[in-house]
Amino acid sequence: MARVCEICGKGPATGNTISHSHRKTRRVRAPNIQRVHAYVDGNKRWINVCTRCIKSGRVKKVV
Repeated sequence: MARVCEICGKGPATGNTISHSHRKTRRVRAPNIQRVHAYVDGNKRWINVCTRCIKSGRVKKVV
């Protein structure tokens, strides 16, 4: 599954995990991507979208 939202383009964000002693190691925060059956330009299609786009109503799901 792709790790990028097809609606808003949200993808993995990188940064550091910082320990108590302030050592830094790289980490990746992946968005919550769901595979959803939705209408795209009037056609039914499976798309990968983040949960923020689903909850905000940017995606019209097929019922």
